[in-house]
Amino acid sequence: MSVTGPVGGGTNDKAKTVSAYPGPVAGPPIGIRGNAAKYALLPLRLFLGITFLYAGIDKLIDPEFLTGDGPDSLAGTLSAVHDSAAATWLVELAQQSPRGFGTAIAAGEIAVGLGTLCGLWARMAAAGGALLSLSLWLTMSWASDPYYYGNDLPYLMAWLPLLMAGAPMFSLDSLLAVRKRRKGQQIFG
Repeated sequence: MSVTGPVGGGTNDKAKTVSAYPGPVAGPPIGIRGNAAKYALLPLRLFLGITFLYAGIDKLIDPEFLTGDGPDSLAGTLSAVHDSAAATWLVELAQQSPRGFGTAIAAGEIAVGLGTLCGLWARMAAAGGALLSLSLWLTMSWASDPYYYGNDLPYLMAWLPLLMAGAPMFSLDSLLAVRKRRKGQQIFG
């Protein structure tokens, strides 16, 4: 549906199409509203990218996380949440090799964080972040009562806009897309 208005602004009853954008406001967003819409995903990208990068590095440098000893280790956490997890099969799978799973989680978080911050394969990074958050929600924070005390579900929801939109601003994906258009669909050459 298009917004219409009188031709020439006079009393003429003929209408012309002002914009192809439906709704009460004609045209694309401009000014402050346009800039806000254009850069709306940047704060979310920065927050999720920094958070996941930090979480992955923190897991790798934490002396207790990968050791298998104590309550701060992944093995201890998996034992504590086993009976309350929604996906006990996933907890049991991780319990077979806590060091391997801990390293994989940390590496995944670092890859997702870097991909999100740089905007390189941003949708794939967002899918990875959403998958990590879903896995952690179904295992680690499932028993949070009420559910909104668990932090993994909000992270899962936060990844969805980036999964849908990618990283259109200040990203390697956008630079590669421009280069691809300029070189006739060739990234290198």
